[in-house]
Amino acid sequence: MNRKKIFNKILYYLVMFFLSIFMILPFFWMVSTSLKDKGALMTIPIEWLPKEPSFESFVKLFEIFPFGKAFLNSVIVSVSITFISVFSASLAAYVFAKIPFKGREALFGIFLGTMMIPGSVTLIPNYLILKNFGLLNSYIGIVLPSFYNIFGIFMLRQHIKKIPDDFIDAAVMDGASQWRIFFNIIIPLSKPILATLTVITFMGAWNDYLWPLIVLTDKNKMTMPVALSLLNGQYGNEYNLLMAGALISIIPILIVYAFAQKYFEAGVISGGIKG
Repeated sequence: MNRKKIFNKILYYLVMFFLSIFMILPFFWMVSTSLKDKGALMTIPIEWLPKEPSFESFVKLFEIFPFGKAFLNSVIVSVSITFISVFSASLAAYVFAKIPFKGREALFGIFLGTMMIPGSVTLIPNYLILKNFGLLNSYIGIVLPSFYNIFGIFMLRQHIKKIPDDFIDAAVMDGASQWRIFFNIIIPLSKPILATLTVITFMGAWNDYLWPLIVLTDKNKMTMPVALSLLNGQYGNEYNLLMAGALISIIPILIVYAFAQKYFEAGVISGGIKG
């Protein structure tokens, strides 16, 4: 039995090792290509490690293209969408989980039903609404639909329902308002699931391409995915530039995940189907 356990453990780590190599290889190739000059891109055999690493592609990227502006635009849009989406979803989840009112379950069921509607179906209605309100080509137009996040509401509600009602009852007896209960009890006890939702929402907002492309017409307001698509069109043969842009674009996601990592796993578990 001990030999079998040792063999299974060795086999497990070998499989995980090769899977890790397989997953890391594209990222390694992206970093390697971004550090090559144009002449080393098509050499045969392939240079996995550049002989003369250079940051020329990163410097050139910001000189020939408004990449810095696009990066700043994406930060503004993604942070705004993440904050608004997570905050509004947490408020709605608290109401659906802990505040009883007539028709609560039926209303929540209707909310869940909207998850079956493909996002592409709502693009035209949302566009027409923004057009009528004069919000096209603005950051507000991109951020406004994030007020409604049914996935976040469902995810947070599952967690908040498991918080004992005794905490809330004790706060009510002490004269605490609903806002104080929400900020002083619900939010501190929901940090893992909030961190998980924050990472998921930020990743979705940062990588969103179609909605900013439809809403924004000013090149100075374009976000990173739109900038990368334009970069691919104008400089499609300069792979070092493309890889440099792609590498820069993933840095904020890595930073957000690094700060939220200790809460992420616990949040995924607590936001499960149970409840």
